[in-house]
Amino acid sequence: MTNKSRFIIACAVAAILFFPFSVRAAAPLTLEDSIAIALKNSRVLNIAKEGAKGARAKKLEAMTGFLPKFKTSYSYTRLNEEPGFYFPGSTGAISMPASYMVAGTINNHNWIIEASQPVFAGGGILANYQANKTGEDIALIEETAKSLDVVLDVKVAYFNILRAQRLVGTARQSVEMLSAHRDVAHHFFLVGLIPKNDLLQSEVQLANGKQTLVKAQNAVTLAKSSLNTLLKQNLHSSLEVVDILDYQPVSQSYEECLENARQLRPELKITELKARQAGYVVRQAQSEFFPVVSLVGNYARFGDTMSLSGTEYKKRESWQVMAVANWSFWEWGKTKFRVDAGRALENQALDQNKELNDQIALEIKNAYLILQESESQIAVSKKVIEQAEENFRISEARYKERVARSTEVLDAQTLLTKAKSEYANALADYNIAHARLQRAVGVIDR
Repeated sequence: MTNKSRFIIACAVAAILFFPFSVRAAAPLTLEDSIAIALKNSRVLNIAKEGAKGARAKKLEAMTGFLPKFKTSYSYTRLNEEPGFYFPGSTGAISMPASYMVAGTINNHNWIIEASQPVFAGGGILANYQANKTGEDIALIEETAKSLDVVLDVKVAYFNILRAQRLVGTARQSVEMLSAHRDVAHHFFLVGLIPKNDLLQSEVQLANGKQTLVKAQNAVTLAKSSLNTLLKQNLHSSLEVVDILDYQPVSQSYEECLENARQLRPELKITELKARQAGYVVRQAQSEFFPVVSLVGNYARFGDTMSLSGTEYKKRESWQVMAVANWSFWEWGKTKFRVDAGRALENQALDQNKELNDQIALEIKNAYLILQESESQIAVSKKVIEQAEENFRISEARYKERVARSTEVLDAQTLLTKAKSEYANALADYNIAHARLQRAVGVIDR
């Protein structure tokens, strides 16, 4: 062994020892891992989460309506002259000459702290809080709905990868069989057992098979790119997935799925909450028919300097407590129109809920029928594959014995490839239909 060879081997051993992860292939992704990564990285879900945060902030803002409010103000006023009044004087028992009496100062500093507590607002504060609290509930359920959408998208992309990989395997097997048949045909042609046209026919079929394989491989690449997009990874990142493409019968009936959807489907809960929220908006508008009563207290300090130490004309501090009632009893029907608008929104939400019920029933029916159709196709495809394999075996044996033509073998091989492709498609369609049915019902089954 030369010194150069020893050096190369030493470098390889060092790379394995010190950088073991660089030579290990990435572990294939399971469906559960894919869903977890997608949920973690989804921008759509993050948007929904931010919406929930905003709704919570609005609820907390509405809660402050129950609490007292505090405010303060400071003002400085300078007059052009000292305020006062003219005294005309008096005659009688006590005689006083006429004079100008000073009653204040030129410089006036005022500082006021005020606290107000609503006592009665016609139920408007409570209705506003309930409306915003319902808005938070709606935002949280919308987040759940977006999670269901992400899970469905990942499942569809995942099973499409498995479908494409199965089709690649089928196409590769087809190329191998066509290549073997071409070799037999070429040998027969060389010994003069078949015409050149039969050889050319087998070569054309082999070329078509190779083209089908290229298309299938491109489909795998595209399907993996779709999943990478959902996982928020580089579009060209290497990606391998665990093959779970199989048939697992669904035990639920259509009626059970429909009943579960009425209990679990987040969109139905959202429309119900929107109707409730609109009812609270109506109550909030109706509260303006009543006066608003508040308890107000303030503390004030005064002075002719910034020290607010008072003057000879006015004490430095004062305070007062008062009950205040405000009532806008005539605004040309403004409150009535607000109430009417809120009731229209409430009726709209109720109708949307009924319409959505019908749409969900149709969605579940469609998904359930597709599931049954794919299930039937799986059973049929299995039988067809068995028949096609036996047909191809017999045709190939007959061709080698020179009692069948090349066309018979090629036709048998085409039927076998088609049967395997239909089986792979049926399995993928079944699993995707099952995922769509789960989304229609409103469950996350990973």
